[in-house]
Amino acid sequence: MNWVQLLSGSDDKTSGTSDRSAFERDYDRVIFSYPFRRLQDKTQVFPLPEQDFVHTRLTHSLEVSSVGRSLGKTVGEELLKKYPKLLENGFSQFDFGAIVSAACLTHDLGNPPFGHTGEHAISDYFRNHSKGLFFKDLVNTDEWEDLINFEGNAQGFRILTNKKHQGLRLTNPTLAAFTKYPRQSRLDNLQPNRRSQKKFGYFQTEKSTFKNLSINLGLHELEPGLSWCRHPLAFLVEAADDICYHIIDLEDGCRLGLINEKETISLFAEVLGDKFKPSKLRQIEGRDERIGLMRAVSIGLLIDQCAKVFIDNEQEILSGKFDHALTDLIQTRDVLGEIIKVSIERLYRSPIVQEIEAGGFEVLGGLLESFTTASYKFLFQNEAMTRKEQSVFRLLPGGLINAISAETTTYGMLRQILDYVSGLTDRHAIGMYRKLKGISLPGSRWTG
Repeated sequence: MNWVQLLSGSDDKTSGTSDRSAFERDYDRVIFSYPFRRLQDKTQVFPLPEQDFVHTRLTHSLEVSSVGRSLGKTVGEELLKKYPKLLENGFSQFDFGAIVSAACLTHDLGNPPFGHTGEHAISDYFRNHSKGLFFKDLVNTDEWEDLINFEGNAQGFRILTNKKHQGLRLTNPTLAAFTKYPRQSRLDNLQPNRRSQKKFGYFQTEKSTFKNLSINLGLHELEPGLSWCRHPLAFLVEAADDICYHIIDLEDGCRLGLINEKETISLFAEVLGDKFKPSKLRQIEGRDERIGLMRAVSIGLLIDQCAKVFIDNEQEILSGKFDHALTDLIQTRDVLGEIIKVSIERLYRSPIVQEIEAGGFEVLGGLLESFTTASYKFLFQNEAMTRKEQSVFRLLPGGLINAISAETTTYGMLRQILDYVSGLTDRHAIGMYRKLKGISLPGSRWTG
């Protein structure tokens, strides 16, 4: 792989304007897009409480994007010194920062309601529910693998490349930097030691799109037509996300009282090492301000460490031999491991988070049962639709009904339904579930 092709390919969209680059335009298009705005009402870890300091997918994405910009610019400065052709082709360190920043901004676009629990709930519907298992013999093997392993990263790639979101039209470098897992769901020769094969990055509907993207950018092919090496900047997108969820989930846990301040400060102090200044911390009166300062300094330190690991391994990254998370190789990796351990015990397994998990399975499973059954009958067995199924189908948005009507395959129909359900916000999903179950009806008053 070579940097000039990785930053351009055959993409005519990389020609920016005098006031902003093509990659800055990518960032702007994402910020103003509807899929991005929906993240404001999607769970990060905790449900959306009255307190205003707990992160949503939107605030998390903005913070990851900020960290990603710093990582990209830091790495870009070093690469420009090493490769004069980048300057000759008009690239600057700001282009690296803009690509990584825009890709970070999109990294959670495909996540369904209720965080990662939503992914498991959608997969569970097709794996274990009789109504979901009904579709197994109506799709091919690769399509079924997509359905029983719903993946937010692949859903995000679908959103970014889907024609109905024409306002995005992102450049190839940004799309590739977004794709942390450049493979399809089913691989006969899965390489578990490669970080980029931990999950998958596109559904069967976007298979040809990703293949063309990889050819344009010159990504190394690992398994013909099925899997590729990452675009190098995807390592920085992953690192920005890792830094933020390690550090900021810890901060949220302290603010919510799930982790005490003393333990939080101790963990941050281990991250900072000799940069930790207890005397300076004692001068700050408020707990939140103390934790906020340590979070900010910790993020800065981790950015520097991840950038160094990237530069030190840049040649192996370009050759496709390097395939590890940058945060697994930095000096503070053991401390980050401790933070994750504490987060799992105190945050991710806290009663309120477990309530979300249980509720998410019920809500998403219920929505999928109603919508997939009604949509299948509408498309293939219209005469057999019950009155209830007709009512359920009419609850779907008009544009979605038109899209389903245009489908000719069961898999295509299911993807349309999954687009809709995974795109719902937490509150919208709960509200729709209540309506379908008759728990909440418009204009009604329940009396005892």
